Amino acid sequence: MQGLPVVILASKSPRRQELMRQMDIDFRVVLKEVDESYPADLTPEEVALYIAEKKAQAFDELVNDEIVLTADTIVSIDGDILGKPENSAHAVQMLQQLSGKVHRVITGVCIVHQGRINKFFDVSEVFFRKLTDAEIRSYVERYQPLDKAGAYGIQEWVGVTGIERINGSYTNVVGLPTEKVYQQLKRLVK
Repeated sequence: MQGLPVVILASKSPRRQELMRQMDIDFRVVLKEVDESYPADLTPEEVALYIAEKKAQAFDELVNDEIVLTADTIVSIDGDILGKPENSAHAVQMLQQLSGKVHRVITGVCIVHQGRINKFFDVSEVFFRKLTDAEIRSYVERYQPLDKAGAYGIQEWVGVTGIERINGSYTNVVGLPTEKVYQQLKRLVK
């Protein structure tokens, strides 16, 4: 994007990095360890924003004209929040919970520029067909989705073969609501 300083992307997600490249945004990845725990009384939307803001606060020492972009994606179903699975058995359990149902994918985003914090979220509804236990186990063994909220990647086998439809942004389910991010970053170059 013309006129935009290089963005610091605080994410090791190769999917978020690819989405930034597809938006033609110059960025560099800077990682900081952040405790991703959150208060139990928050709604799923508040959790995604809370963690995204915690990640941004780790960059408090930045000055000048740098822009920091952080994000956190969670999956919510039947009042439960599904983060990243702890192990393969937990991933199987999560996918069994999602199978044949509708869930929500919520990505909280925080953009910090010149001391100002702009935070927002996006929500997509994802409709999964009924998956067999054999399909779930095979997917978990083959793709090891331990780094993904809800234990799946929409761009991988289970997403390609198991998702019937989406209401909302596809890229939000991938991990970054690009249309909203792009519009917010565009405002910084005016």
